[in-house]
Amino acid sequence: MTPKALKGVTKPLSDAGVTATHASLCHALRAFVSPDAQIHMCHPFGDLSGPDAWFTHCFAPLMEAMPDLERRELITLAGTTSANDSWIGICGNYLGTFTRPFLRLLPTGRIAHMRFHEFYRIKDDAVVEIQAIWDIPELMMTVGQWPMAPQLGDRLLTPSPMTQDGLLAADVFPGQGQATQAHVIAMLTDMCRHPSQGGPEVMNLERYWHPRFNWYGPAGIGTSRGIQGFRDWHQIPFLRAMPDRALDPEGLVSHWVAEGDYVCETGWPNMRQTLSVGGWLGLPPTGQKIELRSLDFWHLQDGLIRENWVLVDLMHVYHQLGVDVLERASEFNKARGI
Repeated sequence: MTPKALKGVTKPLSDAGVTATHASLCHALRAFVSPDAQIHMCHPFGDLSGPDAWFTHCFAPLMEAMPDLERRELITLAGTTSANDSWIGICGNYLGTFTRPFLRLLPTGRIAHMRFHEFYRIKDDAVVEIQAIWDIPELMMTVGQWPMAPQLGDRLLTPSPMTQDGLLAADVFPGQGQATQAHVIAMLTDMCRHPSQGGPEVMNLERYWHPRFNWYGPAGIGTSRGIQGFRDWHQIPFLRAMPDRALDPEGLVSHWVAEGDYVCETGWPNMRQTLSVGGWLGLPPTGQKIELRSLDFWHLQDGLIRENWVLVDLMHVYHQLGVDVLERASEFNKARGI
């Protein structure tokens, strides 16, 4: 299937999400998700099977909390990977009026939002696998109920690409998707050379990143701008805490899709490293090896990365370390009832 045809598979969800209702979303999921599809959701939802389970455990509670839920897509990419699998990657925002509790978070009666990165594997015109992260920590911050350490980066409602073409059909682009993917993979390869092969200079950041690039990180890490901002508010704490990044790749799998000046990647998990130094996310040096799920989108301009949307399942990171973020939020909210 062509990228344009692949995107048609998930169109029922795109259409239903504009003005979502329980009936329309349930019908949309059943229309394109295989009855036995494997669904890998972020913590605390976990692994599910089939569209009804996905709706019951994830969408129904979200719509109960936000009856006027909207699903706004920012980027949609589709294509066939080197392993001959067809994938669709979608980045966007869920938003609505937060009128009832959701995952132990208390309603505010105000608009609330959280970003989503959702990846769909297609076979025979149906979705057979989903890997998805909903940025629940962003919802916590939006409603003023963040129970963990303050993030270093800034917080904002994640914007669409500067060029406003993240939803265009694939045949609009002049076909330079493979060059875009090669650029990003080369960047990641060089970044993984530090610290095992040398100082920060071996990462060659200036070769790959636009001087004014924006890095839209998950809530808990935050957004940064430019190479210095990226280093200060994300990279330095991250690499200092886990210097063995990329040294244990066994069993890790990533799936890549590229269109024009865009590329996306998903892995469940796609990183494994040891928390050997303190400071990242305010966490202590436990010496524990953890797995990270990261679902990412990149946008190039003039041959350099201008924007990078990154979601990491941070609640799953905390869970591996024995920290129940939602329980902390529940304790944090006790005083709201006084």
